[in-house]
Amino acid sequence: MVNEKFPGSLVNENTETHIQLAPDHWFEIARWLKSEPSLSFDSLQCQTGIDIGENTLEARYNLHSMQHNHYTEIRISVSIDKPTIPSVEQIWRIADWFERETYDMLGIEFSDHRDLRRILLPDDWEGWPLRKDYQVQETYHGIAVPKMKEGWE
Repeated sequence: MVNEKFPGSLVNENTETHIQLAPDHWFEIARWLKSEPSLSFDSLQCQTGIDIGENTLEARYNLHSMQHNHYTEIRISVSIDKPTIPSVEQIWRIADWFERETYDMLGIEFSDHRDLRRILLPDDWEGWPLRKDYQVQETYHGIAVPKMKEGWE
């Protein structure tokens, strides 16, 4: 159904688990997923990001329709060199904080987000802690940053 409405946008479809999309038309597709009466994905349950390796980051969106009681997961992969995905915080307001957290931890930029800034880490933190290539800082403003998490299990 997505490919009929937006030809060439669908990268992969596995109806039991997820739909893989290219980032180019994500905003328009998201608006359609919410407004199309037969789909009515009115609730963004969760949005997160993952460093899947091979210089690729991925954003995942868990959508639910209260009206139809169905669910899907949207996955959008981007290059670590140009990690930009259109923001959907104007479609699902809760995406505001979800996208900010993904930006803060992985450095995925959400274009047209109204307030894209760090949400968990200080504004002057260097790097993206959930990337596989992240090197933990020795200190932050003179305070030692622990590298080992022994006993945190």
